[in-house]
Amino acid sequence: MRHLPALLLAFASAFALSLPAHAATSDSSPAKRPVDWVNPLIDTVKPRWFYFASAARPFGLVALSPDTHTEGDWNAGYRYRDTRIQCFSHLHEWQLAGLPIMPVLAATDLADPSSEFSRDTEIVRPGYHRLDLTTHRVTAELTSTSRVGFHRYTFPAGEFPRLYIDLSRTLMECKMSDWETLPNAARTELTGSFTLSRTHRRPKPVRVHFHAAFDRPFTLLGEPAAGKLLLSFAPSVPSPSAPSSSLPAPLLAKFALSFTDTDGARRNLAAELPHWDFGRVVADSRAEWDSWLSRIEVEDGTPAQNTKLYTDLWHSLLGRRRLDDVDGRYPDHTGPAFTIRQTTDGRPHHNFDALWGAHWSLNLLWPLAWPEKMDDFAATMLRMYRDGGLIPRGPSGGNYTFVMIGDPAASFFAAAHFKGIRNWDTAFAYEGLRKNAFPGGIRSHAGYEHRRTDASGGGIAHYVDRGYIPEDIPGGQGGHRQGAAMTLEYAYQDHALALLADTLGKPDDAALFKQRAQNYRNVWDPAAGWMRPRRLDGSWYEPFAPVTEGFAAKGFVESASAVYSFYVPHDLFGGPAAAADRLEDNFRRAEPLRFITDHGNHAVAWVDYENQPSTQMAHLFSHFGRPWRTQYWVRKVHDAAFSDTTPLGGYNGDEDQGQMGALSALMALGLFDVEGGVSPNPHYEITAPKFSRVTFHLDPRYYPGKTFTITAGPQTPEHIYIQSAKLNGEPLNSFRFPHRAFAAGGTLELTLGPTPNESWGLAAP
Repeated sequence: MRHLPALLLAFASAFALSLPAHAATSDSSPAKRPVDWVNPLIDTVKPRWFYFASAARPFGLVALSPDTHTEGDWNAGYRYRDTRIQCFSHLHEWQLAGLPIMPVLAATDLADPSSEFSRDTEIVRPGYHRLDLTTHRVTAELTSTSRVGFHRYTFPAGEFPRLYIDLSRTLMECKMSDWETLPNAARTELTGSFTLSRTHRRPKPVRVHFHAAFDRPFTLLGEPAAGKLLLSFAPSVPSPSAPSSSLPAPLLAKFALSFTDTDGARRNLAAELPHWDFGRVVADSRAEWDSWLSRIEVEDGTPAQNTKLYTDLWHSLLGRRRLDDVDGRYPDHTGPAFTIRQTTDGRPHHNFDALWGAHWSLNLLWPLAWPEKMDDFAATMLRMYRDGGLIPRGPSGGNYTFVMIGDPAASFFAAAHFKGIRNWDTAFAYEGLRKNAFPGGIRSHAGYEHRRTDASGGGIAHYVDRGYIPEDIPGGQGGHRQGAAMTLEYAYQDHALALLADTLGKPDDAALFKQRAQNYRNVWDPAAGWMRPRRLDGSWYEPFAPVTEGFAAKGFVESASAVYSFYVPHDLFGGPAAAADRLEDNFRRAEPLRFITDHGNHAVAWVDYENQPSTQMAHLFSHFGRPWRTQYWVRKVHDAAFSDTTPLGGYNGDEDQGQMGALSALMALGLFDVEGGVSPNPHYEITAPKFSRVTFHLDPRYYPGKTFTITAGPQTPEHIYIQSAKLNGEPLNSFRFPHRAFAAGGTLELTLGPTPNESWGLAAP
């Protein structure tokens, strides 16, 4: 098959806030900024703990939000249908939660300090959340800097403001314990720390430190020895010129966090929030979000399309938070003892869920507008390699978590390198990636297999010896030990390493990894016509069907053969036409279910845009010689699975720290890359955008061009087929164009129509 290397995956980057902002235009509100379109309430009916964070900065350490349900990772945090606020907590991140605060009245029973709240008066914007606690008659407002949560509480007249801080409760799956607190002599500051218990995914406890400051003195009540602090504040009196009916001045409270020590928390507060101007912080947060979001400017979208796009982009910049202090210190739990480390490159040190599947989402979106984030995450991973001996997949609180499978960092680094995003030590990175690809590296670890010395559940030893990973690996522990899927993903990662080794002048490694990249053929069953798991003795696993029931089919991670058979580009279906026919059948079967399935039943899906392994499938038609079917199915999938702008949908319940938001944005913008950027000459594949004009404002630190613009008018729901295209004024009859053309700046002109042009897009790029 033309255009496709042996395997697939993808990668990412991010952008500088110092660049000038640009307005987003809409058909109804031309004065609206990109940040004004964001709706944080989308798909909040059944979220994950780390999904919702209203008072947060881009990639900020603090994610301050109200919690309506505090137990568990799934279906927890802020849930739209709930009617009571349990607390306001400061950490909503991958396997991290903590520091709950609740304003209460004198009569409040602290056994249940929760409160009903009003939806009618609630305001939720990026960086700001306001709601009325009707039980307590308190108005709560939240905002933040990167490392400091800022609270403003307006209490009813005649009530002494009180804050309840429970350092003994469990949030998400993190039990808080071993608390220490110390007020200053003036009782206007409170310094403390607590330990977050280990979780199934994060193997070591994490210590969290805080330094709080209040705009008036407090009296310490409650049960401090039990970790239950009740701070009572004398009400501030309104100024003499205020009406006698005026409420007391709102209580202001600042909570700075650190994962290093209390001195770090104190310095974070002093550096980021030395003043008490709440409105200024809200405005600063809005401006910062707008600066990031305005890297992509769109025109002529409907209000719903604008809302969904900028909410998608917001999600892609929301999670995967930093852990470092303002002075660059960060926590390291990779070794036998906790260590405080120091960054030396000025880049943040990040916490993040796995990059599993990010080659078809974040790794494609970030380089378009925010290439800086590619460098930032590369820096984090290389620090962890230096500190603990492995480039990670999904670290939490300085721990290795071994979340999911394989080594998605391989495609991440390869894609960054091939797009010229290289502010990291290439030789050192390759050394770590090569180590991960052999026994003793990260591919030895199955999901959450935390034993460092003898981990084997990842099956890499079998992959090296046999060319595939069998089912029922003896002696292994951990989850996601599905051999066929691991074989396919490892083969793609080897493909990335082969290309990287070749570029770096390592011909022997390039030949080795190129050969290993063909291992996907070892789990192809020609008789069945599908990818199929094998046993240790080489026989095919019985029973077998392309789809079945349950969370995962035997051999396939959170999926089934019907999806994973399309994970790598190949000609095993009998040629492009046969592959396209098979894929067409999958989509026809999946359409009645909106191309998704419940998170607990992935094995039933023929196509599943609720989860990562399926997210390239609609774009494969272009590689099978039918780009018009890619144009058709991409629009169908986006409309059905990702266009909802209500609290009831939009991401289908599994938004892994921006991955589905990034995918949705790419579909709406009309760009993708099945190869995941893993190519010495990376390309972008074209479908019809949902906007008449899309402008990318390029970062001059990475790209020589100023802007890259896509024009595609007029916009109607029927105009989904590309009739013709021009790149910088020259006819383009390929379904893709090179990244170098994007980086140089220019214009892609698309002419759209309501019927397919089956002759467009067939030429080689």
